[in-house]
Amino acid sequence: MAPKWQSALLPQSKKPKLAPSPKLEDKSASPGLPKGEKEQQEAIEHIDEVQNEIDRLNEQASEEILKVEQKYNKLCQLFFQKRSELIAKIPNFGVITFVNHPRVFALLGEEDKEALHYLTRVEVTEFEDIKSGYRIDFYFDEHPYFENKVLSKEFHQNESESSKSTEIKWKSGKDLRKCSSQTQNKASRKRQHKEPESFFTWFTDHSDAGADELGEVIKDDIWPNPLQYYLVPDMDHEKGEAEDDDDNDDEEEEGLEDIDEEGDEGEEDEDEDDDEGEEGEEDEGEDD
Repeated sequence: MAPKWQSALLPQSKKPKLAPSPKLEDKSASPGLPKGEKEQQEAIEHIDEVQNEIDRLNEQASEEILKVEQKYNKLCQLFFQKRSELIAKIPNFGVITFVNHPRVFALLGEEDKEALHYLTRVEVTEFEDIKSGYRIDFYFDEHPYFENKVLSKEFHQNESESSKSTEIKWKSGKDLRKCSSQTQNKASRKRQHKEPESFFTWFTDHSDAGADELGEVIKDDIWPNPLQYYLVPDMDHEKGEAEDDDDNDDEEEEGLEDIDEEGDEGEEDEDEDDDEGEEGEEDEGEDD
C-alpha cells in the first residue's frame, strides 16, 4: 500500500483546520506577585507567543501542501485515465477488487455481487480545491438490473456535509435494495445499530454523509492502487503453495531420518549377530 506521505499524488480526505491557541489573560501587570510566580507567568506568556507563531506556520504549510496536491492531481489524471482503459479490458476486475477488500466485502450481498459483475470501471474525481469534496463514478455494461450506464455519488465536505447520487432506474422486479432488505431482516433481526444493508442501499443513502466510511475507503484506499486488491487471491495462492512446499520438504526430511534410523538399527543387529557367531565358534574350539 502506498505510504501516506504521498498525499500530493493521491486523493486525500478533507484536512481538519488547526484550532487556534487559547488567548491568555494579561497578568503581567498584576502587582504584588512573588518573584517565582511572576517569572512563571512571564514564561507562560512567551510560550503562548511562540505557539501562535507555530500555528501560523502550520496554517501556511497547509495552504502550500494544498497547492502541491492540486498540481500533482492534475498531472496524475492522464495516468488515471490510461489505467481505467486497461482495467476495462479485464473481466470482473471491479467486483473482484471489491470482494477482496475486507471493508467493502462486509457490505456486499450475493445480489450485489451479481450486479457488480457488470461493473467495468470505477473513477474518483476530486473537486477543484480538493478539500470541498469528491465524486465516485461507477460504469456498467448492459445488464438485467437497472437502465443506468453510469452511477455517480458526490460528497460535499463543506460546513454542512452532504451527499447526492444518481437516481437508479431499476428494471421491473430487480430493485436489489428490496431484495437485500428482505434477506437481512430474516437473517438478523437483533441488530440494534443502523448500517447500510447493501452496496446499493449505501449508494442511495444520504443520511450521514460526514461519516460515510465506504466512500472514504474507495477514494483513499482502493482508488490509489486497485491492483493490490485485485491480486490478493494470487498472492494468497502463492503463499499457500509455498507453505505446502515447506510442509512436503519437512515430511521428506522426516522420512529420510526414519530410513536412516532404521538402517542404523539394522547395522547394529547385524553386528550383534556377527559377534554372537564369533563367540559360538570360540566356544566350540574350546570344547574340542
